[in-house]
Amino acid sequence: MGDKQEEDRSESSDYTSEDEGTEDYRRGGYHAVRIGDTFKNGRYIVQSKLGWGHFSTVWLAWDTLNSRYVALKVQKSAQHYTEAAMDEITILQQIAEGDPDDKKCVVKLLDHFKHSGPNGQHVCMVFEYLGDNLLTLIKYTDYRGLPLHMVKEICFHVLEGLDYLHGQLSIIHTDLKPENILLLSMIDPSKDPRKSGATLILPSNKDKNVFESGVGKDIKTSNGDLTKNQKKKIRRKAKQAAKGCVEKEAAAEAEPDPETSGALESSPNVKLDLASVEDQPNSSGNGDRLSDADGKKGPGQGNQGHRRGSRSMRQKLLASVDLKCKLVDFGNACWTYKQFTNDIQTRQYRCPEVILGSKYSTSADLWSFACICFELATGDVLFDPHSGDNFDRDEVWIRFFFLIFCEIILFMMLKC
Repeated sequence: MGDKQEEDRSESSDYTSEDEGTEDYRRGGYHAVRIGDTFKNGRYIVQSKLGWGHFSTVWLAWDTLNSRYVALKVQKSAQHYTEAAMDEITILQQIAEGDPDDKKCVVKLLDHFKHSGPNGQHVCMVFEYLGDNLLTLIKYTDYRGLPLHMVKEICFHVLEGLDYLHGQLSIIHTDLKPENILLLSMIDPSKDPRKSGATLILPSNKDKNVFESGVGKDIKTSNGDLTKNQKKKIRRKAKQAAKGCVEKEAAAEAEPDPETSGALESSPNVKLDLASVEDQPNSSGNGDRLSDADGKKGPGQGNQGHRRGSRSMRQKLLASVDLKCKLVDFGNACWTYKQFTNDIQTRQYRCPEVILGSKYSTSADLWSFACICFELATGDVLFDPHSGDNFDRDEVWIRFFFLIFCEIILFMMLKC
């Protein structure tokens, strides 16, 4: 599992441009997912792309059985990827079983299954659909940091999740960072399909699955084609389902601010077009989400600035953001009594004992948490080592940490 860790956030940005490329779409690699594709006998309909990583791709999907949006993670099909996915599922099931009331600030695994495709059999995981990650929140501040009262509220939820993992389950996350902490909703409501009024995308004409329930249960004819009447019926059901989802969310929310309503009105809704949906490119909307254990970030992060609007607009959105959040991405998680590798944590959040190759435990997560606190308050990473001509980044990190340690000792001696 060690090769799952991203080597460095700055390096990982190299593969977060727009997509994961085509090289790994081969036997044992990614499954080719298209907008409108269905999974698990038609239950889940793919709406747009959320993110990708070396182990998987993640998609926004519509659950026709429960009429809700979910995040669908499709793992690569090679044996070692499948084994890693099954380990993750074991941990996620333990997390879900111990939190039936959903109060522990940890993401919920809703379903899992296997999907066969041209490149092999892929483990698929279905998660609750959440919002932006904390890195996106930091970007909304122009890397100037959040007010301390907001930092404290976020930290409360993170600590609640860590207390549950460490104290009750003996689970170590091992890759805690801003990308792996998600808000419950999007910062900008116009980008949230639950609130923006986006129309549901229905399956492509070439998809021959028989739908078990929801909007697609009656859409297949004897030869697999759709009649005009069936298309009209599907459009009507889709609009009703989408409208019901939006109304349910709106009932729980306050009226939008007049100055931000323009952004809501200008949001590009997905148009329902049964004839062309199969030809739509993978959406890069909802970027910066569901960071995978292997270094995935949402697509399109590099050009998010102009899409976040003016500074005054961002400030208004930040002032009204719901700071409730959950810990996500347990692809590298382990138990205190069963650890898979010593190669853990993204470098900027890596604790001293891991750098030195010593034993680690739940305190490794707390070190990462402290680094995140600093980043939320200042907008800067606390440790950002760079290699030189005669030393690597680990050596720079150790020297820097040792220097800080010496300064603390000197300060304490002077105080005495």
